[in-house]
Amino acid sequence: MKKKVVKTLLILIAFIAMATAIACFIYIPDKPWLAFYIACCGGVLIANLIISVIFASKNFKDKR
Repeated sequence: MKKKVVKTLLILIAFIAMATAIACFIYIPDKPWLAFYIACCGGVLIANLIISVIFASKNFKDKR
């Protein structure tokens, strides 16, 4: 169960990072403020998912 949850969270992190980078490159020439806003939102989402990975890996440890 632990590996499945962590793998899913890591895949979400990769997709969000990729989408954030693509959106930033699209908006930088026309609206740099919007590109910055998208990068900040993507960064917050990635940080939250990384914290979730840490807590998920600690939560599913074997309690023997």
